[in-house]
Amino acid sequence: MKSNTRTLLVLLIGLTLGVMLAIGQGVLAEKEKAQDDATSLPLSELRTFTEVFARIKKDYVEPVSDKELLENAIRGMLSGLDPHSSYLDPDSFKDLQVGTSGEFGGLGIEVGMEDGFVKVISPIDDTPAQRAGVKAGDLVIRLDEKPVKGMTLREAVNLMRGKVGTDITLTIIREGEEKPLKITITRDIIKVKSVRQRSLEDGFGYLRISQFQSHTGENLAEAIDKLKEENGGKLKGLVLDLRNNPGGVLNAAVEVSDAFLDKGLIVYTKGRIRDSEMKFNATPRTLLDGAPLVVLVNGGSASASEIVAGALQDHKRALVVGTRTFGKGSVQTILPLNNNTALKLTTARYYTPSGRSIQAEGIEPDITLEPVKITTLPHAEDGRLKEADLAGHLENGNGKDKKKSDTKSDKKAPKLPLAQTDYQLYEALNILKGVQILESR
Repeated sequence: MKSNTRTLLVLLIGLTLGVMLAIGQGVLAEKEKAQDDATSLPLSELRTFTEVFARIKKDYVEPVSDKELLENAIRGMLSGLDPHSSYLDPDSFKDLQVGTSGEFGGLGIEVGMEDGFVKVISPIDDTPAQRAGVKAGDLVIRLDEKPVKGMTLREAVNLMRGKVGTDITLTIIREGEEKPLKITITRDIIKVKSVRQRSLEDGFGYLRISQFQSHTGENLAEAIDKLKEENGGKLKGLVLDLRNNPGGVLNAAVEVSDAFLDKGLIVYTKGRIRDSEMKFNATPRTLLDGAPLVVLVNGGSASASEIVAGALQDHKRALVVGTRTFGKGSVQTILPLNNNTALKLTTARYYTPSGRSIQAEGIEPDITLEPVKITTLPHAEDGRLKEADLAGHLENGNGKDKKKSDTKSDKKAPKLPLAQTDYQLYEALNILKGVQILESR
């Protein structure tokens, strides 16, 4: 009996070990298969690619160099991923480096592609395009007489750039307009001053960031110092204007957010590779000493602008006012290659401190405020006949004859109130005043 029990126990142990070994080998096999799938070459697809390459080389109507074919293949691989991944040839790579430094040539618009047309993400402040009246959301359908449909974004950008002082006419479709608009713009050297400031009223400052460049953080600190000097050393509140700001350098967005936050997470990124996972936290030093803050945004506020708005909104440090933002919640990494080329590759999504991804959704403002144009009714003196305009009118009788110099053409045009020039900013200032009154009680 004991012998039979011992034999049965040995068999059970052996069976258990066999099952465990089988499971272990199965798990190992699955891991090896997954690794093989990740590293193995798609031989069938590569054979197809080689065949297509050979057919084009042999049968295409005109000769095509191997370099051109391979570069086009790389562009095709990247363009099929998302709108922000691309291959940067030497000229494009150089343009990118110059653009983030804040000086480049052209019209002064941030553009993308939509349905085969060039879409204006936003005009850059104080540039030929902005002064000519180009607006965020405009679709460019012609460049001079050349249709944009069928062009790559790079080809369109190359046409818009050119010799300083020369003109180009953009044919634009704009929402709300029945007919296409034609806007002629003179090319110029674009020197972007990313931070501007001015005092709106006693104690209330205005700070505009047109895009995020490598020096935006330090320029912001200088601008706030100037505003404090203008207002007796302290600000009661600040309007931060990020409207039509297309974004830019991630670190600059972090520095701007950090200027108004004294603790907590600013933004974090997540992707497939370890290097794409980053977290950025605020430092204790702030520049505004707790004064209330209103952030102005609109549909042209993208990427780094949305990082700032999202961080300040999540921490309840600012009221976000305006309209829903663009919704670009991805991070692009520049990967230099040989021969001064590079890949601009989307490697991660970014998330606001509360874990929100704004990709394709944007930031919803705390207070929605649509742009409004306010006009005033003409005064009685504008366009209406007066006694003095009647032929043969009776003179005043007090010896005060109207002098020729006292005409409307000699008078300076009155400065329009803020409500008429920028209604959203006017309302943002009113909101800021209300918050300041509440917090001072």
